[in-house]
Amino acid sequence: MELKSIQKVVSRIQTSLFKNSNSFSVGMFKSHFKGLGLQFKEHQVYDYGDDIRLIDWKLLAKTSHPYIKTFEEERNVEIIVAIDASKSMFCGYEGVSKLQASLEICFLLYLLTAKTGDNVEAYIYLDKIIKIPKASGHMGISQFITLLEREGLVTAGGKLNLEYEHKRVLSEREIYISLMGHLRKKKEIILLSDFNDFLGVDELRKILYKSHLHCFQMLSPVDTAEKIPFSIYSSDQYNLKDGSLNKFNFKKIRDFESGLGKKFKRLKVEERYLEDFIKEMV
Repeated sequence: MELKSIQKVVSRIQTSLFKNSNSFSVGMFKSHFKGLGLQFKEHQVYDYGDDIRLIDWKLLAKTSHPYIKTFEEERNVEIIVAIDASKSMFCGYEGVSKLQASLEICFLLYLLTAKTGDNVEAYIYLDKIIKIPKASGHMGISQFITLLEREGLVTAGGKLNLEYEHKRVLSEREIYISLMGHLRKKKEIILLSDFNDFLGVDELRKILYKSHLHCFQMLSPVDTAEKIPFSIYSSDQYNLKDGSLNKFNFKKIRDFESGLGKKFKRLKVEERYLEDFIKEMV
């Protein structure tokens, strides 16, 4: 998780996808993340065809010239980032796990929202639900890393602790209730998960129709491989320690692909996932 490399991606994205700060704000956040209301911007001279409901009648009485009021959307959008940190998210490709890629996407959002006046509030679904209070910019990233370091998920060097031992597994009901709490408040939610061991199909069906829920399936080569030259085992259901062996559930993945999988946008950790995430959002 190199912060400098993420900052470089932010700069590259702004240069290649957005012409200026105005279109940057409109292009990404205003198309997907709606503000809380409208605020007055300025008066403009009335032209034929303008909505007469926008005419400022008081100004017309004073000046004898018709002007209309123009408005802009209030930002202050609070974006919820929900990150699955179950054990399968610790798998990845060439040193980049699905969980690390998800955290980097969250960092990317912190940096982007600092430029638009919005905020990010993050929830990590580990062996408990960890809330990261809303923030933006470098302060948000620093707060994020500090809290996860306190929980043991991130090392003192700022790297993901791949040896983290899950003390328990969150139930699907706990996860569902948490997500629904945000959805009922009409919050914009970005959900990052491989969906291998997160929510059941029935629970997913109940939330997928929400327009303010943006689901991203994090994938590694193992998740997408039709044939692989080896068997995959975990030695412990939760912590990959010595114990009974459990085969990787490929049938569950195939069932997911043939059913709800079409509802998700996919990000592959072996590709340029940060830029791909932004391209999916514009």
